[in-house]
Amino acid sequence: MASQPFPFLNAEQYLEIERAAECKSEYWQGEMFAMAGATRPHNLIAGNTFAQVRGQLRGKPCETYTSDMRVLAAKIGFYAYPDVVILCGAPQFPEHRQDTLLNPTVIIEVLSPSTEAYDRGRKFERYRTLDSLRQYLLLAQDRAQADLFTRQEEGPWVLTSFSAREDFLDLESVGCRLSLAECYERVEFPA
Repeated sequence: MASQPFPFLNAEQYLEIERAAECKSEYWQGEMFAMAGATRPHNLIAGNTFAQVRGQLRGKPCETYTSDMRVLAAKIGFYAYPDVVILCGAPQFPEHRQDTLLNPTVIIEVLSPSTEAYDRGRKFERYRTLDSLRQYLLLAQDRAQADLFTRQEEGPWVLTSFSAREDFLDLESVGCRLSLAECYERVEFPA
């Protein structure tokens, strides 16, 4: 006996389920994808990075969000929860609800072995449809490694990689400078 096909959800159905759910899920082309819990290193890296950014943006017309702020790439209907989101300027939300951001300036993702290929590939492909997105920062979880993608005024995205703890990353689009050592403070890497 064949199993019943899983019904595809439209975005409104996804949001209704998601807003009542205890766990977060991404949404793409009619399907919800549950997100796994984060490890200690993942939380440390995301928290350390958020703290650096938040401290530097205090008093500026920018906002910093943790992984509970949903982002919508509206052109393609992709909903995701980045680890850290930075917005400079007026926030834009759909439907008079302030739980889904439409116009992030910077998205930061902490990579895990199970998500690294996706975050570098399909997810970045989907994020690039956001006209507001200026920079995309990927922070490895198993080593001190940062890959910063910067959108050029005209032309492709440019990748700059950092792997020395004394390195500093310039998030020029929001006027921040991150210390790689501070991003990885208290993080122990496997031997």
